[in-house]
Amino acid sequence: MRCPYCDHPELKVTDSRNASEANAFRRRRQCLSCERRFTTFETVELSLQVHKKDGRYEDFQEQKLLSGLISACQHTHISRDQARTLASKITTKLLERSSREISTHDIGQIAMDHLKLLDDIAYIRFACVYRRFKDIDELVDAIASLNEKEIVKNKT
Repeated sequence: MRCPYCDHPELKVTDSRNASEANAFRRRRQCLSCERRFTTFETVELSLQVHKKDGRYEDFQEQKLLSGLISACQHTHISRDQARTLASKITTKLLERSSREISTHDIGQIAMDHLKLLDDIAYIRFACVYRRFKDIDELVDAIASLNEKEIVKNKT
C-alpha cells in the first residue's frame, strides 16, 4: 500500500478495530514520509460458494441476504440496524462452517430460524418469498407453525 497523498510506500498502522460488518477492519494509517493520516477499510474475502436452485454456483453476497431481511422486516419492530446485525450474524455462522459450499435452501432456513424468534410477521414475509408458496394451504401451515411456537412458549 502507498500513501494516497505523497505515494510513499512506507506506512504505519496507528489504530485497528473491527468495522460494523463482521468480516471488515478499520485501520488508521500514517505515512512515514509526509506524516499525514488516512483510514482504510479491509474486508476478509469470502470464499463461500452458494449452490443455486438452478444448479449454478455464485459467490456468497451478504448484501443479498441483507436486502431480503430488510424487505421482510419493513413495518415491523425490527430496525434496519437490527437487520444488518442479523445479516452479519448469519454470515459469521456460515463462515464458521467447515464446508465452503452452501445451498440457497440452507441460507434461507437459517435466516427463517432467526426471524421466527424475532418477529412473526417478518418470518412469514421472508418465508413467502423464500419458499414460494404454491397455494394458501402452505401459507396457513407456516402460520400454524408459529401458533405451535406460542403454545410451547406459554407452557414453559
